[in-house]
Amino acid sequence: MADLPGIVIMGASGRMGQMLAQTVLQSDKARLVGCVERPGHPWIGRDMGEAMGSAPLGLCLTDDAIAAIARAQAVIDFTTPEATVATATLTAQARAVHVIGTTGFGPDHLQRIKAAARHAVIVRAGNMSLGVNLLVQLTRKVAAALDADFDIEVVEAHHRHKVDAPSGTALMLGQAAAEGRGVALSEMSERGRDGITGERARGAIGFSAIRGGDIVGEHDVIFAGMGERIVLRHVATDRAIFARGALRAALWGQDRKPGEYDMLDVLGL
Repeated sequence: MADLPGIVIMGASGRMGQMLAQTVLQSDKARLVGCVERPGHPWIGRDMGEAMGSAPLGLCLTDDAIAAIARAQAVIDFTTPEATVATATLTAQARAVHVIGTTGFGPDHLQRIKAAARHAVIVRAGNMSLGVNLLVQLTRKVAAALDADFDIEVVEAHHRHKVDAPSGTALMLGQAAAEGRGVALSEMSERGRDGITGERARGAIGFSAIRGGDIVGEHDVIFAGMGERIVLRHVATDRAIFARGALRAALWGQDRKPGEYDMLDVLGL
């Protein structure tokens, strides 16, 4: 076991953090060597297994990210933009693979992540699932085949606790549609309709967000023409698909050259 890549989970107490920890524990290709939470979190100092309601693991949650990352070959991070950017600096110093599933980044965050990727492998994706990344490829191809007479709308639904909109996956799909059409998403994106908005602009790529209950993740890309619609859809029913994809990315990144990659690289799509 000692020769298997050691994985550290950031934000380990959250829903995704616990799923990631369980996925690594169940894997015969990696080992869990650290679980990190923010300073002051009530789980700090507790055994991770007991905190999750299962048998002790002999591994306590810590707020010492530097010490945890120093023991790791890879760090998996589904936290917040500011926390992830801070972690990227540490993983770059440790030359550990940094798998980022965090969404909601601004331009400054992305620049700092790009700088960190000069020194270590970073795999960043708005969605880690195989199905979604296939959907991204299909969206790009369909958008390339249809002209602007077909309106494009990305509709996404997530649980009530999600704090950013559109989702990272929705933005991935919108970007794929824009690339297929040969346009800049920043110039064609249409969001937040309310009141008297006027007619839809030709060629616009629209986004609609639904928040409610415990929805894991649903994404539709609608190509709406006159008299017909094409709908590409992905429905996630289990967060384990994201955790399995993240672990796959962490293993794929071992011995790669420093740089910023995405799940299309990991999956060879």
